[in-house]
Amino acid sequence: MILTCPSCETQYFADDSTIGESGRTVKCAACGHSWFVGPTGLAVDAASPASPVAAHEIYRERVREQRRQKSRAAALISWLVMAAAFFSLGVAAIVFRNDVVKVWPQAAAAYKLTGFTVNRFGIEFEAIERSRTFNDTIPVVTVSGRALNVARTTVETPLVKVELMDERGRVVATKYGSITPARLQPGAHGTFQVVLEQAPMESFEIELSLEDKIGAERPPAPVPAPEPEPETEVVDVSEDSEGNIE
Repeated sequence: MILTCPSCETQYFADDSTIGESGRTVKCAACGHSWFVGPTGLAVDAASPASPVAAHEIYRERVREQRRQKSRAAALISWLVMAAAFFSLGVAAIVFRNDVVKVWPQAAAAYKLTGFTVNRFGIEFEAIERSRTFNDTIPVVTVSGRALNVARTTVETPLVKVELMDERGRVVATKYGSITPARLQPGAHGTFQVVLEQAPMESFEIELSLEDKIGAERPPAPVPAPEPEPETEVVDVSEDSEGNIE
């Protein structure tokens, strides 16, 4: 049979037995183009979709493209899952920030920097009353009010810390007081009253806060009494007329 190159139209003579019953791919010696020749002698370009070689390459490319799409989809799903997990953690850290601060008190500073208020005790002040009186000539400052349990669980009431500050914001007096009762159910109220005797007259501002009972009020260390000086015996020494000591 006569074979004609589809690219440069160079013709070749080939024996039918070399082509075979299923056909074969041949290559042009002039231009290097390859094409498939069927058993009837019809030339089929190897780049044509009808060529078995081209069909096999198309199938392999489709498989590779499907794998690439699956890889991209898996990566996208992984990123979405991670983003959703971080978002959920962030929301939980904000919603349950009071519980987080209870376990990790150092996190309170981070919440404050981001503009979120925290209340690790679950207690809020209500109906605060302040008064300044005199007991004879001794100035007395009394601070009273209510404590509301805003937590979702029963809490052990902490101590109320009252600080008196001067016009420059410096603390000039500090006193602690207890909340009654010692345990508050969710939504329940307690009361407190803190009396500061001999309150400095230069105190202009009062600040309330909550403190843990453990270590909040530590008694001052006892001051050791001065050791008595050793007693000395006084001896009366006199001289006689001759200068001798009697």
